Amino acid sequence: MTKENPSSVAGHGVDPQLLNQIAHTFSDCTPLFFALGETGRQQILLLLTQDTELNVSQLAQRLPLSRPAISHHLKILRQAGLVTVRQAGVENYYALSADDALVLLKKFVAEIEASC
Repeated sequence: MTKENPSSVAGHGVDPQLLNQIAHTFSDCTPLFFALGETGRQQILLLLTQDTELNVSQLAQRLPLSRPAISHHLKILRQAGLVTVRQAGVENYYALSADDALVLLKKFVAEIEASC
């Protein structure tokens, strides 16, 4: 699969400036798409919609994943801006924080809609 230059497909009736903006926003969304693309991370996000905060032990009790796997998934979710972490003593508590991610995804959808 090769990356196509956005300007090379501009002849399809889409304003080249809009196409470049879509490509930029799409690139900004890549960490979100990656984070959302794995079942284990989806399960973690769903659990975090049900509880205000959970630590790795609490997640491990509810998921068929090892603690190291959960920690790995939480790291990716944090990097994508989908969860935050709060330290309390020796425990880290994770919470859903998708507001910025939702703004970015809505921007992407709006740009795509504007190109149709």
